[in-house]
Amino acid sequence: MILRQSPKAPPLDDGERRQLIDLAWGSIIHGLAQGSPARPDPDGFNGRLKQPGAAFVTLHRLGVLRGCVGHLEAMQPLVLDVADNAFAAAFRDPRFERLEDWELEGLDLDISVLTAPRPMEFRDEPDLLAQLVPCEDGLILEEGGRRGTFLPAVWDSLREPHLFLAELKRKAGLPASYWSPTLKVSRYHTETFGR
Repeated sequence: MILRQSPKAPPLDDGERRQLIDLAWGSIIHGLAQGSPARPDPDGFNGRLKQPGAAFVTLHRLGVLRGCVGHLEAMQPLVLDVADNAFAAAFRDPRFERLEDWELEGLDLDISVLTAPRPMEFRDEPDLLAQLVPCEDGLILEEGGRRGTFLPAVWDSLREPHLFLAELKRKAGLPASYWSPTLKVSRYHTETFGR
């Protein structure tokens, strides 16, 4: 079930960000000890934290990607989404082995809280490329049962819109040069923070 999420919510304040960061770390520590994510009670939080929200949690160890898992649409309260995705980034990202205790040293964590995705309208690929806003837009690409997304942080390594779109097509299992009038692209933004 998808819950309603504001397309553009006001930024989280410093206290809310700190609570989410602490919650994410707590879920990873809980996972190391218990093998399961922390399950915070949403009613113990105020405002946006207990409202429906979608987030990605990204882990880097010594500057190298160590896990990244999230949801594109709000399915549960934001505090639960962050706790679940922190655990999943550490222990369930299929690209990596489960996180071990010794890896905590040198581990950094970022949380990206997503706005609700909004479908884009475009005539062709040049029109789509002209609408992209580097370093701001996250994209979801869908075609024939295939789906891929890039968070706005990916612009750090793919600065040109045509490269960003080509690599997103590859991530979705399509050729970089693929184009079809049935291609669907949605745009979202993120508020990213961590330590």
